[in-house]
Amino acid sequence: MSGRGKGGKGLGKGGAKRHRRHPNHRSLKRVDITEIVPTGVITGDDVFTLLEHALENGYAIPAVNCTSSSSANACLEAAAKNNSPLIIQVSNGGGVFLAGKGLKNKNASAIGSIALAVHVRSVARFYGIPVILHSDHCAKKLLPWFDGMLEADREHFDRFGEPLFSSHMLDLSEEPDEENIAICAEYFKKMEPMGIWLEMEIGITGGEEDGVNNEDIDPAKLYTTPEQVYAVYETLSKIGDMFSIAAAFGNVHGVYKPGNVSLSPEKLLDHQAYTKKQLDSPLERPLFLVMHGGSGSTDDEINTAVRNGVVKMNIDTDTQWAYWDGLRVFESENRAYLQGQIGNPDGAEKPNKKYYDPRNWVRKAEVSMSTRVGVSMEKLGSKGRYPVSDDDVPLIGSSSPITKMGGARCENPQKGCVMN
Repeated sequence: MSGRGKGGKGLGKGGAKRHRRHPNHRSLKRVDITEIVPTGVITGDDVFTLLEHALENGYAIPAVNCTSSSSANACLEAAAKNNSPLIIQVSNGGGVFLAGKGLKNKNASAIGSIALAVHVRSVARFYGIPVILHSDHCAKKLLPWFDGMLEADREHFDRFGEPLFSSHMLDLSEEPDEENIAICAEYFKKMEPMGIWLEMEIGITGGEEDGVNNEDIDPAKLYTTPEQVYAVYETLSKIGDMFSIAAAFGNVHGVYKPGNVSLSPEKLLDHQAYTKKQLDSPLERPLFLVMHGGSGSTDDEINTAVRNGVVKMNIDTDTQWAYWDGLRVFESENRAYLQGQIGNPDGAEKPNKKYYDPRNWVRKAEVSMSTRVGVSMEKLGSKGRYPVSDDDVPLIGSSSPITKMGGARCENPQKGCVMN
């Protein structure tokens, strides 16, 4: 961590813990977030403070699935250009891809996810904005992936006083509620002492993503009840404050023809009201909520969700298309220069290297994706929340993450990579 805000330095090594519901808590409404949250990858109290600032000031932060350093860089570029905080997240399948599809290792998903985390940690602070490093949906069958990342978090925490990742998600929504909540609680007990945020899901997000297919799910399960949400809060709040709930309100992964998906973001206010009543809380929005299946949602649906306490919105399908679209346009415009290494409309012996060099066509994909991420930042209201100043972007030196962390090592490839 580095940058302008002093931050809470996570919960490692005695960092003071903030309690949102403490009677003496100072409101963050209209507080300059740059003064209290640092740049670079943030953890612990800084994550709590950022998400609380979003909740109290009525905006949400886009969480973009990344499958390469290229897509992560596109997101960081968007955040810097739009003066916005950012959530970079990796899925199980994304982790496998990041490790290399040719890697035949049962822990490839954890190895690749850790690799992305190392890359983002190495460069994020130089973009001058705060970044939450997050892992996406983890179903019960994928818990070994989760365990691998937690092991890396522990090793990083023991060495540097903060975890490698900022946040992890458990998605046990296909399990009975009691089992879902119980497993989340057991993992949260491991995460909370390291200052790792937990996102959990109750109620099911429809559609298909990353190999998980809920296209034929019972429609009733696409809408979480206030009682279900409060049952989660009641259990997890006894362990710590750093958790959010992805409550289903008709959400569907992917983009579908208008009219085929019925979102009801107004139901999120029912969850807030019910929990407020149960707690007799003075807070109008006592819950941190998350919106999944954000791609293709209307502006009204997004605005309603944010007003009702959503602080994070996942975006994947739209940014996948944007990345491809940048490449598609480049190929279409330069097709005649991409049919061989030599020979094009300018001459039979003219070289084409400047066209097929990956740094050119990958860059076009990055620019297109970055632009689309910026659209989400504007829609969610995070744009302009964290003005970037060149004076605050650090230089490489003895305290930089490059010299501090040194990258990654693999002492036991069968076990997975850990931080050096």
